[in-house]
Amino acid sequence: MADRISVINPEELAPPRGYSHAVAVKGSHTTIYIGGKNGIARDGSVVGKGDLKAQTGQALENIRAVLDAAGADLSGVVKFTIYLVQGQDARVGALAFLEKWGDSPRLPAVTVVFVAGLGHPDWLVEIEAVAVVPE
Repeated sequence: MADRISVINPEELAPPRGYSHAVAVKGSHTTIYIGGKNGIARDGSVVGKGDLKAQTGQALENIRAVLDAAGADLSGVVKFTIYLVQGQDARVGALAFLEKWGDSPRLPAVTVVFVAGLGHPDWLVEIEAVAVVPE
């Protein structure tokens, strides 16, 4: 799979830190679009109320569960869109992200957007993902 996914980081752009500017996918594959995941436990409770790092970690675990169910893993993720409630420190969420992602040389494209609020007043982060899986 790794040979089908390549990162695009043009020298004309500032070097990315912790993300890729773009990701290209070649060949026959299935694309998985994962709707926004939050810091919600299986029982529906909010994990880490008031704790962005804990909620980010849980949101990524929830994405991992979706990928597992689809026969994929984090290595197939090509794009994350991260929504943070205004006032949160994106660096705190980035720490949880790096703990889950590891030191992969092929980082996905990432967009971070600050929003006034999410679907529940205790949610601090919501993460969408796009992944590809070979057929």
